[in-house]
Formats: sequence, structure tokens, C-alpha cells
Amino acid sequence: MTTTLLIHNAACIATFDHADPARGRELKDASLFVRGNLIEWMGPAAELPPALREEASEVIDARGHLVVPGLVNTHHHMYQSLTRAIPGVQDAELFGWLRGLYPIWAGLTPEMVRVSTQVAMAELLLSGCTTSSDHLYIYPNGVRLEDSIEAAQQIGMRFVATRGSMSVGASAGGLPPDAVVEQEDAILRDSQRLIEAWHDARHGAMLQVALAPCSPFSVSPALMKESAALARSFKGLGVRLHTHLAENDHDIAYSREKFNKTPAQYAQELGWLGDDVWHAHCVKLDDEGISLFAASRTGVAHCPCSNMRLASGIAPVRRMLEAGVPVGLGVDGSASNDGAHMVNEARQALLLARVGRAMQPPETRHGKTFFGCDLGPAEMTARDALHIATRGGARVLGRSDVGHLAPGLCADLALFDLRTLGFAGGAVHDPVGSLLLCASPMAAHTVVNGRVVVRNGQLTTLDLGPLVERHNRLARQLAQAARNA
Repeated sequence: MTTTLLIHNAACIATFDHADPARGRELKDASLFVRGNLIEWMGPAAELPPALREEASEVIDARGHLVVPGLVNTHHHMYQSLTRAIPGVQDAELFGWLRGLYPIWAGLTPEMVRVSTQVAMAELLLSGCTTSSDHLYIYPNGVRLEDSIEAAQQIGMRFVATRGSMSVGASAGGLPPDAVVEQEDAILRDSQRLIEAWHDARHGAMLQVALAPCSPFSVSPALMKESAALARSFKGLGVRLHTHLAENDHDIAYSREKFNKTPAQYAQELGWLGDDVWHAHCVKLDDEGISLFAASRTGVAHCPCSNMRLASGIAPVRRMLEAGVPVGLGVDGSASNDGAHMVNEARQALLLARVGRAMQPPETRHGKTFFGCDLGPAEMTARDALHIATRGGARVLGRSDVGHLAPGLCADLALFDLRTLGFAGGAVHDPVGSLLLCASPMAAHTVVNGRVVVRNGQLTTLDLGPLVERHNRLARQLAQAARNA
């Protein structure tokens, strides 16, 4: 029997139903009706058809709540939740951080991947995130992508599982140790198997597969090209491509030394530009790179917390958006962020863009000279940041069925209680803006595909206490094994 859900009497429903963040409808005293996994009706509560009210099999009393589209996370390494705050790499930049952690990650087991995936997803769901990608690029000790796929199915998150890979070890001039790289023919065979077995191209798909060679410093040009050709051979199925690009100065130096190109030029040469591609970070994307991305509609996963944690820099997000580059938000790996709170990530995107503007030299626009501090607060508004975290992320992942709220779209949404302490004195003026400006709250309710997976701040699909206990035991085991090696 088809289930029905009524979100009733919300203080505000922020739809983000327009490409311009400032023009999306914000409905006051509104309701939203879900049939199955789709939004069927949305509007003022006073106009709710009585038949829908009577038909609802579940009603969430949304008085005093803000309703937003489910947030979309475009970049993560969920297994890294096992290595948060590891001593020895807490103050390292990207390459040193990776060199310190590769030997630990070499001990990963299938159980560790399953449990860490669910811990990462629980944190995302509790912060109002309903769709997430994950970049799993290390496969020791029998680990398979299915370990994260099955974990996602159990917890109830909409998932883009990327088949990552590393094939160039230290002996061949790459960054990772040889023990954690794979043979390229095996990578490509497994990539094809996973697409054929798991990728779902239908409207409302809960699971999709993308191909994601890890980075220019850990795979060969041949693997990049062959992965792109493989993904695009599945014509009409929307199999996407993902990697890291232009993350920090060392990344730029490596690309110039090895390939005599900027990262964007290298991506262009490999066929890794296009509306079926998204790159993580792009902190050091130059003006030429931004133009190449805009012309090809290549997407970017902006990861502000990780970029600050590793001192990589401030991505030129406003310039990307103004040029027409699709931009989404990513929490990145838990070990380079130490958290996976999507509302907090959006708040950090807002704040980092503003301080980044203040650090820029003067520029001329429309014949007027602006100093960085003049444009600082206007560089990123709260609605801009929420748009990137919802509709922007959906676009980056190639999804037109999530990311905003409208009849016919998937019922992915999050509710935040505006009556709590963090919103006091803010939500009465601007409930949408206060979500980022006043607080980084956890969601009161999170709905994925019409299913309530967080209710009254509690996960409904898994018992979180035993999961965290098991995760902590495995985290200690993983670190101890590396020390004993």
C-alpha cells in the first residue's frame, strides 16, 4: 500500500524552486503532502484540500519549524571517520596528511567500511542531508564497493557510490605506497561490473554509481581516459565521473612537473571536462580553468572545512558561480574535516567566502573600483550558501529530481525547530537566514524518499548507540594494527 505523509503547518517552507537563490519561494504557514516517494501538493496550510488531510497515514506537526530541501553532499570519504583526529597528522598539509594516513588505511576491512559508512551517513542524516556521494578509492583486505552500498541501503540514505581507484604507487612516482594501489585492468573490470549491477538511472533512484580515479598524483593518464570512455559507453544512463583537482599548491606543482600543464588543462586533455564530470576542491582553479569549467558545465564540490583544516586555501566560489560553473557542497573525508554536519558546512562556506573576499586586491566591476572589504558580506549570502548545499549539489550530481521542493520531485526534506535556543531572536526575523547565521542545529526530522529516517532528532533506521560503540572499537583496532606493523 502506498504510504502518505503530511508535513503540516510549517512556519516556513523554503523551496529553492528557482535557479536564482533570491527568487525561490518561501511559503509561510504552509503544508506539504507526500504520496509514496514524491511530493504531491505544497502550499498554504489553509488551502490544504481536506481529502489530503484525511488521507495522510502519518502527520508531522511542523508548527514552529523551517522546512528545507534535503541537503546534498557532493564529496566524502566515509571510511575516514575511523581516523578522525589521529595524532601526527592533525597539523599536516594535504600530501603529508595523506602519507601519514595511507599506512593506517591499508588495514581497512569490509566490516570497517560498512560501519564507518553508516556512522558517516548517520551524522549527515541528523544534520538534514538526504543525498550523499562517497569516494571510496582504497580496497585492501577484500573491501568492495558493495560494503558501502549495503550500508547505505540499511540506513536509508540516497547514495551516489563512486568506484574510486589508485594505480600509481610511490615506486612509479605517485604519492600512495605501492601496497594500496591496484592493477588498472582489474579496476576497469570492477568498474564495469558495478555499473551493470547497481547503477539506477530512473527518476528517484536511491543508488547510482560513478567512476572516480582518485587524483592526478595517484592514477595514470591512461586510467583517467579509459575510465571516462567506460562511463560514457553507458549512453543515456548518466554514469558520472569524479576526482580531486587543484586542491593546493603542491597539487599544482605536481601537475606542472609531471604533465607540464595546470590541473584544468590536464583535465581537458584527458576528456575530464563536461556536464557529466565533477571535481572536488578546485581551490587553486585559475581564471582559465574557471572559463574551461563554465564552458563545459563541469561541476565543483566545494569543501570549505577540509580546505581550512589542511590550509589548502579559499576556493574562488563566487567567481565560479558568476561564470556559470555548477557548484555543490562537500564535507569531504571525516579525517580532513573531523565532522560531517552539512548545515555547519554551509555556514562555513558562507563565512569563508566573506573573509576570502576581504583578502582580495581591489577589482573593477562595471567601471567602479571595489575593495575586498567593500564586497565582503555580499560575497555569499545565507541563501546563496543554502542553494549551493541543496539545488547546487543536485545539479553537480546530475540530479533533477532532488535539491528543491516542488510537486513531482522526490520527497527529500529536513525540518529544523525554530523554537530552540540557537534560533532565539533570529528566526522571528528571518527563519531561512537564521539557519546559517545563528546556529548549526541538528534536524528535528529528516525525510528521504518519503520515509522518515530521523524523527524528533533520533535516527529511526539503526540503533545509534551500539553502532558508535562498534565504530570506536574498530577505530582503535585499525590504528593499533598500523602501530604494530
